[in-house]
Amino acid sequence: MTDTPAVDSETPAAAEGRPATRRKALRILALVVVTIAALWGIWYFLTQAGRVSTDNAYVGADSAAVTALVSGPVKEVRVSGTQAVKKGDVLVILDDADQRIALADAEAALRQARQRYGQASANADAARARVSARGADIAQARARLRDADAAVAKARAELARREGLAGTGAVSGEELTAARTAFASASAARDLAAAAIASAEATRGSASGDLGAAEAVVRGTTIETAPDVAAAQARLEKAQLDLERTIIRAPVAGIVTNRQVQVGQRIAAGAPIMVIVPIATAYVDANYKESQFRKIRIGQPVELISDYYGGDVVYHGKVIGIAGGTGAAFSLIPAQNATGNWVKVVQRLPVRIALDPKELQAHPLRVGLSMEATIDTRGK
Repeated sequence: MTDTPAVDSETPAAAEGRPATRRKALRILALVVVTIAALWGIWYFLTQAGRVSTDNAYVGADSAAVTALVSGPVKEVRVSGTQAVKKGDVLVILDDADQRIALADAEAALRQARQRYGQASANADAARARVSARGADIAQARARLRDADAAVAKARAELARREGLAGTGAVSGEELTAARTAFASASAARDLAAAAIASAEATRGSASGDLGAAEAVVRGTTIETAPDVAAAQARLEKAQLDLERTIIRAPVAGIVTNRQVQVGQRIAAGAPIMVIVPIATAYVDANYKESQFRKIRIGQPVELISDYYGGDVVYHGKVIGIAGGTGAAFSLIPAQNATGNWVKVVQRLPVRIALDPKELQAHPLRVGLSMEATIDTRGK
């Protein structure tokens, strides 16, 4: 019995259809790839083109350093580290015994200055009255001089008449002597009256000098504008200010950090005691490569993500400033590029980004946290 050869079960039609099916599958796959690439290109063009990103970004804030403006021992500390405070909240209270004594001394000095001004004003009034009185004395002395001149003239006439009659015997020697005596007495009285005028004028001159000195103290001033009173008032206000400064208040709202003060500690004026970080006004400094700045402009919108909250929280902000130099340019030891073994290093330039206050209030940040910032350069 002879063996018959095995018959192949695959028909020629099936063998011819297999390459066609493979080619069809490849065409479908290529179409899918092209479609996906086109969709990705459209998505990238619509959402990602023109966007520059960096993860070299950090949260910053203009922290407020709280310092003591007057020296003294710490009486009370009302805040602790990490505590949130509002603007004007009491942070530290200093012992104010010295300031109260200084205030009382300044008040006494002001009263004394006002009293001295009142005395100077009264002295000026008194000197003015003395000058007026000396003027009356001069007028009175001049009136007496006129009377004395009249008396001298009368006595001279009497003497001349009697001397003219002396040769006829009509006038006795006693009458002639009496006339001469009366004339001499009238002349002396006139000299005395003239001397009284000179004395009164000298007295008035002295009184005028006293008046000038007294008026120089108060001339052109009031009790409020007098130099001594104004200086005493300034010292009083300084003492009041020092007393108020024994209560140290928060200059801004924020979080208390780096507290360096304890009860009983004596602090000097100007010594820092804590820092308040105003997280409500935090911003982000993003350090972009210099090659990314071709289209970055102030005012462009920015999206930011923080590792603190993760990708579920997206912050929105805008570019508000670009630094004037790289970090390397302002470092303590700037790079020396003029060397033979120089290697180019791509530099980074800080970009200041302002955040949306409402988003900051909903999700507060802390200074120093890292951020991922993406600037949409297609914006403004």
